[in-house]
Amino acid sequence: MDEQEFEKKYIDLKILKSIQEYLKSETDSSTAIYPIRVPEELLYQKLRSHGAEDADFVIHQIFKLGLTLWSEQLFSSTFGNEGSLREFIKLVKNRNKKP
Repeated sequence: MDEQEFEKKYIDLKILKSIQEYLKSETDSSTAIYPIRVPEELLYQKLRSHGAEDADFVIHQIFKLGLTLWSEQLFSSTFGNEGSLREFIKLVKNRNKKP
């Protein structure tokens, strides 16, 4: 594996780890990006029928579902399977041990 491929995989690994921690967390993330675009009718009907808190919850759930699917695709395209991921993690650990 050349250095460029190693760096790409390392960055993807950091992204996947961050997503994993975010999805496991029950608290709000410390980072937020606004505005987020949503279908107007979805937002309108959720606000109208259940209020702002429910609309926020639904949008967050949709985001988490999309994030989960996207991270699965990233994992698949970067590592392919868990065995390859484990081998890469071993490589990272070995590189970090070298002086």
